[in-house]
Amino acid sequence: MSDFGKVAVLMGGKSAERPVSLKSGAMVLAALRKRGVDAHAFDPAERGLDSLVVQGFERAFIALHGRYGEDGTVQGALELLGIPYTGSGVLASALAMDKWRTKLLWHAAGVPTPRCELLSRDADLTGVAARLGLPLMVKPANEGSSIGMSKVRDAAQLDEAYALAANYDSVVIAEQFIDGPELTVGILGGDALPVIRLETPREFYDYEAKYHAADTRYLIPCGLPPDAEGAIQREALRAFDVLGCRGWGRVDLMLDGAGKPQFLEANTSPGMTDHSLVPMAARHSGLSFEDLCVRILELAHVG
Repeated sequence: MSDFGKVAVLMGGKSAERPVSLKSGAMVLAALRKRGVDAHAFDPAERGLDSLVVQGFERAFIALHGRYGEDGTVQGALELLGIPYTGSGVLASALAMDKWRTKLLWHAAGVPTPRCELLSRDADLTGVAARLGLPLMVKPANEGSSIGMSKVRDAAQLDEAYALAANYDSVVIAEQFIDGPELTVGILGGDALPVIRLETPREFYDYEAKYHAADTRYLIPCGLPPDAEGAIQREALRAFDVLGCRGWGRVDLMLDGAGKPQFLEANTSPGMTDHSLVPMAARHSGLSFEDLCVRILELAHVG
């Protein structure tokens, strides 16, 4: 483990997902130290990235979520500093963070994804509801952890849903709601991890369901026949590759009424908390949390 040199675990940051990032970072830090890695906490909201060079850090594990950590910003800074980092590069991180542009690329490449429209303050929201159908999802394009997201069952709720999403991002999308099972596929080093099925009694898999609720169910095995699960894993890898992602991450999807996958988004710096999905899938495939963290660190790159 000494081959990694001095490792910075980047956590916290300035995004709306700071609390989750601090939890992820603390768990990654403990795991790496348990495996003998010379790892140290580093919060970019509290000190400049130039300190990474001054203090002799040789590698960075990005446990940041959301803006400035998952959108290509910190990735670009680390490239300029010449410090290898975990996860996807600058362009892929920026694209995956932007749900609108992710969907444009996926649509062009033939990756199945729900229909959506870009919203604005002067948009004909009633027309949007008529074209996409109800219910639908309203989302800020550049947030994660379901922050600012609403499920809209009545066109009269669209104004309020748009206002909530616009609090977090100037780019807001309305997306066709897929009424079917929600699945997620972890990606590690070019391989797809076992598929997880998510079940919640809430309206959708929101922030509370992800991080606090005790009644969220995670089904692994996911209950699909092996050939169907394999097909979803292959398509998830393709969706990840279309965006240029690498290293590790997660792809989220729903199954439509015909049982076909509809891909929602890609996450290039997924959660690493005790509720998180990639560690859960890795554990099911025989990889402990500590070994998962080491494997991710092994995949660090620059340029």
